[in-house]
This record gives sequence, C-alpha cells and structure tokens, in this order.
Amino acid sequence: MSVTDRYSSQPARDMLPNGHARLPEWLRVNLPAGKLQGTFNGTLNIVQGNELHTVCEEASCPNIHDCWARGTATFMIAGKKCTRGCRFCSVETLRQPEPLEVDEPERLADAVERMGLEYVVITVVNRDDLPDGGAEHYRKCIQAVRQRLPKIGIELLCSDLDGNWQALEQLLECSPLAVFAHNVECVPRLDETVRDPRASFAQSLEVLQRAKSLHPDLWTKSSLMVGIGETDQEVTETMQKLRDVGVELLTIGQYLAPGRAGTRYLPVERYVTPKQFERWATEARELDFRGVASGPLVRSSYRAGHLLEEAQENLKIHPN
Repeated sequence: MSVTDRYSSQPARDMLPNGHARLPEWLRVNLPAGKLQGTFNGTLNIVQGNELHTVCEEASCPNIHDCWARGTATFMIAGKKCTRGCRFCSVETLRQPEPLEVDEPERLADAVERMGLEYVVITVVNRDDLPDGGAEHYRKCIQAVRQRLPKIGIELLCSDLDGNWQALEQLLECSPLAVFAHNVECVPRLDETVRDPRASFAQSLEVLQRAKSLHPDLWTKSSLMVGIGETDQEVTETMQKLRDVGVELLTIGQYLAPGRAGTRYLPVERYVTPKQFERWATEARELDFRGVASGPLVRSSYRAGHLLEEAQENLKIHPN
C-alpha cells in the first residue's frame, strides 16, 4: 500500500459482535419518512404490480430508499438470474435462466409511464445462454419505452454481449438511447479476482469503444468500484484508459459486500474516505470526463439523469 493509500482509506477491520463490519459514519443511510415514505411505497407498488425486477433490489443497492423515495428506479430486464457469477454481485447465477418474457417490454413501458419518469435507466443481466446475448430483447424494451414516451431520456446499462459485435451493432442501429453504459467494475489487475472469467477489462473497453464508434453522438459511461484491493494510482490509470476509448461519463463508488464475505463475496479491503473520492472526481474532470459522480455511496445508475445534465452543460461551456 502506498503512502497516499494509507491516508485515504480506513481499513475494514473494525467488527461488530455479530461478525459484520462496522461501517464508517459516511456510509450510513437514512430511511425515508413522511411524504418520502409514501413515494417509496408508490414506487414499490408500481414495480411489483407490473411484475418487474430492479437492480435496486436484486443487487442490494444501498441507495434504494433514496432513489425510490424520489420516484426513480433502475429496471433490470431479461430476468433476475444472471449467467455469470461475479464476486461483488448478489444477483443469482444460473447457467440456463428462464426464457425471456415476451410481454416484458410493454410491462416496462407501462411502469415507466405510471411513474412519470423523464429519464429511465434500464440495466440487464448477462444472458450468455442466448445467441445474441439478449440484444434483441433489450432493443424491444428500449423501443417500447420510447414509443410510449417519445420525449423520455433512456440510458442502457448493457452487458458485454459476450463479445458479439454484430449483436451490439443491431442493438444500437437507429437507437433512441441517450447514454450507453457498460461497467468495467474494477481496475484491470483485479479482473480475475472480482469478475466472472467470461468478463475482462479488455473486452469491456472494446464494448465501450465500439459503441462510441457505431454511434458517435451517444454518450458513453462506465463505473468503478473501489475498496477491493486497488491502489489510488491504479484508479487514476484506469480512468485514463476509459478516456482513451472515448468514455465521457464516470461513476466511482465504494464496494460493499452484499452478504457475508466468504466463498462467494469479496471482502472489503478498505473504506475510502470522501476526501479521496473528491480527489478522483477532480482528476477525472482534469482528464476531460464531462460528467463525474464520485463518492462512497455512488453507484453506476445513481442520479443518472443529473449526471447527463452535468455533461451536457459542460459540453456547452467547453465544446472542445
């Protein structure tokens, strides 16, 4: 660990009597109350009533109360079981998930309309069991939302489609997307430790690069987890690699094990301080990322619409 690392993190050693790690004060979350609780319940009812899945629930996101209390949710399509088993994720893994639901696009569009959203994030599970990785189904979901709500902003947090570049091209052809996102998840050195063997940093970079090449006007976005063994310098180097392939939007957040660390989930190596997240945000803007969200509780889809607005405003001020 470098000198910089030593003063930019809190080791994850302080334990409660029940065996769970004691979280630093900056990672504690307040639950909604009053009117916010009512909005939270309304979001829950729409999601459940339309028989939809959200990454908020399936991935045990710590921001679920904040987002749902504001009437927003990140929808997860193509099922709630993933064909990959990354060690940071609580989504259930299954080699052969259930068949795609043909009415899911319309159920999704109905939920988005009922929630009155102006911006929606749609994320996916990996579907390596399908020849196109699920691309055609993703496309149908996007089109259904756009047909119902022509003015809505749509962000897709996509899989790597198992390197099927023809499927990526078909997915993005005449696409109404505002943002194409794909997460590299961690610094390259930790790939084999953190991610499923079928994923790689190189392939993730190529997805982002090809998406930008196919659709130059499309904003591209990626996300990094920290606190899993990386150094501060590696984070900086990874940001540069993302800029080198044209990524404009970036989120950086603290990894929190979704369950007891052990055979499946990675342990938390350190709790990065808010000051270090601020330093990375400054570095990212110096690297010319147009939109940056960097903080302990930031996740890839957290307040995604605001991040895009920041990027659009920065482009107006600094067009080159």
